[in-house]
Amino acid sequence: MNYPEGHYVTRDVFVGGRSKASLLAQLTAAGIELNEAARILFTSDQFTTSTIEQRLHTVELQVCHLNFPRGATTPEVHARAVTLGLSLAPLELGPCLRLQYLDQPEGHWGHPRTKHRTPPGAIAVASAPVSEDDTFPKGFYLRRIKGTLWLRGYWADAAHVLAPEDHLIFCQP
Repeated sequence: MNYPEGHYVTRDVFVGGRSKASLLAQLTAAGIELNEAARILFTSDQFTTSTIEQRLHTVELQVCHLNFPRGATTPEVHARAVTLGLSLAPLELGPCLRLQYLDQPEGHWGHPRTKHRTPPGAIAVASAPVSEDDTFPKGFYLRRIKGTLWLRGYWADAAHVLAPEDHLIFCQP
């Protein structure tokens, strides 16, 4: 692997084989909360799920460990990850990972609220945006807030700069 030693987390995540309605029902049954942007993504025809179940090998990295000590735009971060042999994840990785990653550490307590930044403790799924419209959510991120697990959607444009400490999940081929 070409990733900074000790500075990444790998996970195997099963995706596919479920409809959006089934995924949503499983999230609800597990007590996972969704924000407005996540609900918009779920109801959009642009968000699809695979009919075939498969196991994805994922890598979680911080932006700084992709050699961006001062942060970078999403396209820059995605391009760097591709040079390391990683690929963008399908959008459905977000809800599937949320259902499987139930022991995410708390990311809220002791941190001030953030606006126009990734919140502390959040892990964004590095996926291609399903729409170029900046008023449409771009993807999912996972969070635990005061003990509650969340699948949240987010809005951002291509000029948005990710902070060095932001965490993203990519796929390995």
